[in-house]
Amino acid sequence: MKILAADGISAQGIEILKPDFEVDIRDKISHEELLEIIPQFDALMVRSASKVTADVIERAENLKIIGRAGVGVDNIDVQAATSKGILVINSPGGNTIAATEHTCAMMLALARKIPIANQTMQAGEWNRKKYVGVELNGKTLGVIGMGRIGAGVAKRAIAFGMEVLGYDPYINEERANSIGVKIATLDELIEKSDFITVHMPLTDETRGMISMPQMKRMKNSVRLINCARGGIINEQDLAQAVKEGIVAGAAIDVFTEEPMPQDHPLRNVDNIILTPHLGASTVEAQIGVSVDVAEGIRAALNGEPVAAINMPSISQQAMRVISPYLTLAENLGHTVASLAEGAIKNLKVTFNGEITKVNTKLLTTAVVKGMLNPVMEKEVNYVNAPGIAKERNIKITETNDNSVEDFSNLITVEVSTGDKIFSAQGTLFGSEGRIVEIDGFRVDVDPRARILICPHVNRPGIIGKVGTLLGGNKINISGMQVGKTEVEGRSLMVLTIDNPIPNEVLKEFKSIDGIFDAKLVDFSSN
Repeated sequence: MKILAADGISAQGIEILKPDFEVDIRDKISHEELLEIIPQFDALMVRSASKVTADVIERAENLKIIGRAGVGVDNIDVQAATSKGILVINSPGGNTIAATEHTCAMMLALARKIPIANQTMQAGEWNRKKYVGVELNGKTLGVIGMGRIGAGVAKRAIAFGMEVLGYDPYINEERANSIGVKIATLDELIEKSDFITVHMPLTDETRGMISMPQMKRMKNSVRLINCARGGIINEQDLAQAVKEGIVAGAAIDVFTEEPMPQDHPLRNVDNIILTPHLGASTVEAQIGVSVDVAEGIRAALNGEPVAAINMPSISQQAMRVISPYLTLAENLGHTVASLAEGAIKNLKVTFNGEITKVNTKLLTTAVVKGMLNPVMEKEVNYVNAPGIAKERNIKITETNDNSVEDFSNLITVEVSTGDKIFSAQGTLFGSEGRIVEIDGFRVDVDPRARILICPHVNRPGIIGKVGTLLGGNKINISGMQVGKTEVEGRSLMVLTIDNPIPNEVLKEFKSIDGIFDAKLVDFSSN
């Protein structure tokens, strides 16, 4: 069998494969060349440079597995690979330490003004008084996103004598206490922190979550760090805030556009440190991810089971029954997670109807995946979702009931955050998944885009105000319905939205008289 190793895979990973397979090493390969040669290979190893798009996969006549030497698989069309029966694997933990340490390095460099001090020293200057820094000891670090990297940064910050505030919808008191972190709301974290670091995925909900309105509420001595995803901190606003003294400084490793344009607003701003996406760029991390993926490819080509992100282990008979429900289950998990307020403590999944005749555990995992994926910094898949839920002490209960009422098959998902329960139900109409109930309101929602869920007073004028606000902000509504419940005077509006909704518009939306709340659910981030 033949393996194509592209994008500069570490030699240690290559050596694992050479005894048993023919390995063709192409450190730099164009898309056109990849299209031309891919039919002859049984396995493909890539980092981030090569784009394994649908047209590449279509031509991959012999390809059995694609390995991404890293965490994200944004450069791989996973859906196309799945449709063709090609396994996709990655290395979710291989660069955790590297990203954690780079975040800490950026924080220290920012606090002590190391880059500019070095630059002026190299130019022959001696400016001890000019580059007086600040200590980490006794300061408060706000960590937005308490996944593996966020938790790792928190532990190291505590060793420096810092108090750590953590914001994460999926961390509870027990988990936070084990790390030494105090749970905070996002507002509390923004207002109280001396340093703030973000470790969230980039979604419609997190894009620009730190912008000028948030920066104006921070201490003017605050310093911001982003080694997660470009765009979580609004780059234009950050440049302006540092220039005007609203924010003391920033250290940024990731950008909305990479490579970074020459005229980018963050360039040449005093007190802003920039690095070219170096979070995972250590010798150890590059070896680690390459070895992880090489071992996975070797196992797969030898017919052994592997932890693929797209092909869970399940019997063919069960898969035929449950496969139409997998996306629906993920979307239901995403929906209840978006509704929930506070740390989720319990998840209950109930299956009704014919579907209960097969093993439904994979569907429960799909619910967990959908619940966690939008808020996790790393990719959540069918392999690691249960473990991540366990880390966060989320109790998962699965119940099967073969009785039926309104629908021949029904999935009910409930989460509790202590004293509150949030729920959603879904079924299939033909082969299409539909959400048919949200928090007790009967609806009929096609969960393939982004939706806005709005409980409101049932009175004239509410819908008109909603349409005017969104239309005025050039946000198109492609579908709308109102679900009713037994609670008198209360309805649920569900809007299908074509465009992202900025946080400021969402806040204005919630302030409309008669609107109780508004929760955005972006199914594209699953």
